[in-house]
Amino acid sequence: MEIQSPRKHHYGLIRSSFRLDGQVHHTNHGRISGLPLAKLQLVQAAFRGDVVPLDSPDAFQILASRAYGASHALLQLARELELHQLLYSRKEPWVGAALAMIIGRVVHAGSKLAGVAGKIDVDQHCYEVMDRLLERQPAIQRALAKKHLQNGQLVLYDITSRYFEGEYAASEIAAFGYNRDGKRGHEQMVLGLICNEAGCPVGVEVFPGNPQDASTVPAKIAQIQQEYGLSELIFVGDCGMITQANSDQLKGVGGLQTISALTHRQIVQLLERKVITLELFDERAITEALDPEASGKRYCLCRNPETAKRETQTRQHLLELTRQHLEAIAQGCQQKAPGGSPDKKIGTRPRLAAKAPAAEKIGARVGRVLQRYKMGKFVVWSVAAGKLEWRFDQEKIQREQRFDGCYVIVADVPPEKMATAQVVASHKKLSLVEQAFRNLKTVRLEVRPVFHKKDARMRAHVFLCLLAYYVQWQAQQRLQPLLAGDGAGKKRQRTFENVIAHLTTIRSNRVKTNGAEFQLRTHAESDQQKILTLLSEKQPEP
Repeated sequence: MEIQSPRKHHYGLIRSSFRLDGQVHHTNHGRISGLPLAKLQLVQAAFRGDVVPLDSPDAFQILASRAYGASHALLQLARELELHQLLYSRKEPWVGAALAMIIGRVVHAGSKLAGVAGKIDVDQHCYEVMDRLLERQPAIQRALAKKHLQNGQLVLYDITSRYFEGEYAASEIAAFGYNRDGKRGHEQMVLGLICNEAGCPVGVEVFPGNPQDASTVPAKIAQIQQEYGLSELIFVGDCGMITQANSDQLKGVGGLQTISALTHRQIVQLLERKVITLELFDERAITEALDPEASGKRYCLCRNPETAKRETQTRQHLLELTRQHLEAIAQGCQQKAPGGSPDKKIGTRPRLAAKAPAAEKIGARVGRVLQRYKMGKFVVWSVAAGKLEWRFDQEKIQREQRFDGCYVIVADVPPEKMATAQVVASHKKLSLVEQAFRNLKTVRLEVRPVFHKKDARMRAHVFLCLLAYYVQWQAQQRLQPLLAGDGAGKKRQRTFENVIAHLTTIRSNRVKTNGAEFQLRTHAESDQQKILTLLSEKQPEP
């Protein structure tokens, strides 16, 4: 049998050869067509008698192997979600590279180049793609908003920070500010995330590292209404986002209603004005109060016993640390250095007594302790004659403890549209945005570390992570029947992470047998097939 390939279409000729009068002649007996080259090569080897027995170690060789199942399933999901068309309506090479980077980040939780097969060109497969993604970000986010945000529904908004390591002298984004990661001495950027009421992400914005939370709100609401086309919405923001200044600025905005939480200071102001009293905070029921000076505002008073217990324990721990350090400072002021007894060695001088520390030095040490543990409002202290005197103000501590677990949700949504319990439940949905931040920051998608030094690349990097979380969120929705029925706590066996890891064991192998090379994929086990089926089944839009 001979294999021929005119015009790249392979076929096999079955022929016999013989010698007659010194010349080689051929007789054709048939033709085999319609088979791929690898199978034709196996048939050829069989005719030639070159087939290696199946029990031979050389019969079957795996030349290369790569993870296939998770990447393929998520790529099919992304295409079903029409993400490739959202990236760009026409087929261009950068779109495929972008999809590879997005899926690779979900599967590998690491390098953006992990999802690009073959030889890697950093400029072509990474930087050029990121630049195109950033150009397309406004259009892509408008498309996501059109798909997942509906007029009159809740829009969830929250911000977080992510710190940098290294030098970013040329960056306008990297700046020092309030660090939510507890990383002092690091510049950072601030991320603002928009989600629908189910927690599906639709937009992200990168701010410099030092804005106040509330300062980002008016422009974000304007963007939602103007760019995303929502004439009516209920904007849900975290504690302190709807300040009095914001309320005044947004007062004339039509179709806008807000739900937020009050800061501790705002709650105290309501208590001082006697709009509310501490007795109204109840663990078993939500109490609603109205402010006669703020028409239309509803204050929903709640108390969480678990939060109260945690806040009390935290304060007691910080007070104990403060006490230990202040006592150490006070004892250090009272202790005298060793006296002037002469040393036994001849020719040595007696050591002089140490001078008492100056009041300024004592005050500086006390200030550092109070700044570190944030307990200064509970401490009464003074320095006299080189000695520190201090005590805890127990009355303030007890008064503060009465606030533990208390919080107030404020809304201007009318009661006929949303009951008190619904207002509180709507604000609790911000936990979905916090879950998104956990995924973006630490769990799988890892916004940090940021190796890019240009601001545009930083923004593109964050947007790429958002698109990866969008695919992950959609996958998690489809896997809910599997994850929800898996128990909770210690009994829970499956998480999104180990589901993805389980799918990666489905591999695509480059195989060689009897001279023929071909691709052979691992057969999916029953539980793997169940996961693949769930990911391919379209679920109702949440």
